[in-house]
Amino acid sequence: MYSRFSWFGVAVMLIIDLSLFGAAGLTVWAVQMAWTPVMAAGIINGAAHYWGYRNFEAPDASTNLSPWGILIAGEELHNNHHTYPTSAKLSVKPYEFDIGWLYISLLQKLHLATVKKTPPKLAFGALRAVADEKTLEALISNRYEIMAAYAKDMRRTFKTELQAMKDRSADAGVIKAAQRWLHRDTEKVPAAAVAQLVLARAASPVLDKMVLMREELRQLWLNRSHTREQLAVDLQAWCHHAEASGIAALQEFSMRLRAARV
Repeated sequence: MYSRFSWFGVAVMLIIDLSLFGAAGLTVWAVQMAWTPVMAAGIINGAAHYWGYRNFEAPDASTNLSPWGILIAGEELHNNHHTYPTSAKLSVKPYEFDIGWLYISLLQKLHLATVKKTPPKLAFGALRAVADEKTLEALISNRYEIMAAYAKDMRRTFKTELQAMKDRSADAGVIKAAQRWLHRDTEKVPAAAVAQLVLARAASPVLDKMVLMREELRQLWLNRSHTREQLAVDLQAWCHHAEASGIAALQEFSMRLRAARV
């Protein structure tokens, strides 16, 4: 945690806290200095792998305890940190605040620090006729953000499917029971929920297709046996299947993917 700051940076933290919070800033600073080692080494590595929200499907169970990283110098944004472990900036969403990044930014403006890495930003350009190696590069470089967008599309599709099942008096509870696992990596679905997920996929061909294609997309950066050229061909085939699926969410996602840039 303290690797993000020098002792000079700690002094700057005090100055900024006083500027932001007035006299109460001294208390904020003292809490940061006393709590950060304990919280970062102990509580964060416990609570922030159990409770909170997740922006990204990181390789572990890390969560963001709060969107406002103030008391633990930004480590509250633990899922963001584990997703981009080498980033100096822990906030990624507009509503998130990382006070540690505030300190670093100030030090950078004073030419006392150099930021080497921040989270990648997904950009969009003209729609490519077909997915190519540049599309593959954008996918791999921004895979966490892209898969977060896919999860959002899945949640939207889930709501549509849930309402459709209710309208035809089908057992909507079957897919509702597996809602939280539809967008998760296969290995992260607990054994107790596997049967629920199987039933949900059987009850909704649309959700089944989206789960299947999510895993196929993920394999594009996990596959170590294919060459870059072959992976680009695989991605092109994936986009073709998505756009021919008849599922609006998949079609729209594929077109956004073909417009992605590094």
